[in-house]
Amino acid sequence: MKKIITFMLAVAIAAAASAQTKKVSILGDSYSTFTGHNPEGYAPFYPNDRNDVTEVEQTWWSLYIKAMGYELEENNSWGGTTICNTGYGRMDSSKSSFTSRVDMLGNPDIIFIFGGTNDAWAGSPVGEYMWEGWTKEDCKNFRPAYACLLDMLQKKYPNAKIYSLLNSELREEINESSREVCKHYGVQLIELYDIEKQNGHPSIKGMQSICDQLIEAIK
Repeated sequence: MKKIITFMLAVAIAAAASAQTKKVSILGDSYSTFTGHNPEGYAPFYPNDRNDVTEVEQTWWSLYIKAMGYELEENNSWGGTTICNTGYGRMDSSKSSFTSRVDMLGNPDIIFIFGGTNDAWAGSPVGEYMWEGWTKEDCKNFRPAYACLLDMLQKKYPNAKIYSLLNSELREEINESSREVCKHYGVQLIELYDIEKQNGHPSIKGMQSICDQLIEAIK
């Protein structure tokens, strides 16, 4: 009888631990890429000769998932992509934008959005705030596209907790717009700071800093 009770207790503990393991998905750009860990055909940045991050275990998302005891569900990150449908040189980026990849995140408990950097660097138009009725043309602008993105994510993944990460050193229009849109949808915006970068991208030290700031911000 004692052995049976011990066995049942072990099973219960294992089941409880399994139930608490959360699945994390990432919707991102180059900051969240690593060769072999993103969908085929996507452009990764890491590893890169001009950056000291050489192992996937050094990325912010790998560090965070390990620290929290979570599991990676999907990492849908694509280098050079914008949240809106306007990319570099004002080219149509609707096939790679964040809004075009909403359906590719699996079945996550937690979703991290890490974008806006390329919208800022590409000088994508900001546009006006819109909270419904977005068209493809509207989503060529950052504010409508960001709102559309959060609306789509909340409807597609109603049980997932969504967090949006905001890179440091972006133009204030992007910062302000991100704050307003996240506030409207009740999404926690984590504004990063003091991120060490090499070739415009987080270094090993920068990746660890992002991880530490996430742990601090998400209580």
